[in-house]
Amino acid sequence: MRTIQFIFKIVFAPLLFLQLIFSGCDRESGSDAYGQFEATETTISAEVSGRVIHFTVNDGDFLDQNTHVGTIDTVMIHLKREELRHQIESVRARIAGIDSQIRVQQEELNVAMIELNRVKRLREDGAATEEQLDNAQGKVNIIRERINSLETEKTKVYPEIRSMEAKLSQMNEQVSDSKVVNPVNGTVLTSFVEPFEVVRPGQPLYRIANLDTLTLRVYISGAQLPDVKLGQAVTVIVDKNETENQQMEGTISWIASEAEFTPQMIQTKEERVTQVYAVKVNVPNPEGILKIGMPGEVRLRD
Repeated sequence: MRTIQFIFKIVFAPLLFLQLIFSGCDRESGSDAYGQFEATETTISAEVSGRVIHFTVNDGDFLDQNTHVGTIDTVMIHLKREELRHQIESVRARIAGIDSQIRVQQEELNVAMIELNRVKRLREDGAATEEQLDNAQGKVNIIRERINSLETEKTKVYPEIRSMEAKLSQMNEQVSDSKVVNPVNGTVLTSFVEPFEVVRPGQPLYRIANLDTLTLRVYISGAQLPDVKLGQAVTVIVDKNETENQQMEGTISWIASEAEFTPQMIQTKEERVTQVYAVKVNVPNPEGILKIGMPGEVRLRD
């Protein structure tokens, strides 16, 4: 019996004491939910391959939207683009040459048609032979075949030039993509590259997030769920220092539609209320007090 009492004093008594301490803290704090702050993070990646010749992004920098923050060297793309432009000009010159030949053949056709009509009238008057009429008609037919051939050649050239123009548009897009433009307002969380490093398409350059408003993700029980509404104002509590807390205003922006950590068999109300639902609370952070990963508490208002 003394042995059992001794074990209780040594093992269970301290555990009970700790439980009472924590229970007392919970009651004293009066908080209804706990969680951590998070933000919507955006990773900016390279869109072309090459050497980073200009990069002005550092951890902690605030970047405005549409700010030019870096440039990736695209000398080879520029050279290929100029070569393609010369090829396009050459093909267009071919088309212009074909058009010129068609105009010449059209003039010859007009002359041949006049001659054919003259021979036909002479033939009707008996002043020209059948052979002369056949020769005149044959000349007209030959010129028409030449014109058709030139038109066919011209038709074959057009798809070639359209293909080149499409490639040129792609290269122009690549040149544009070589400029790293920041897409959102926010603070740089992490920079992954340094100037003069060689990058490839899809390689992360930096991660950014808007820290003006942070989101506190907390979890509430099924019993608390009826008291939580979208747009509801709540009190958010964070650590001010080792002994003091600081209260802030927050607004519920999202409530999970499904419970987490749900038991497989739910039969009683006591079991139903132990379900946990995720809730997001938007908290303004104009002074930058809140940080990603910082713990926070939520107190629901009556």
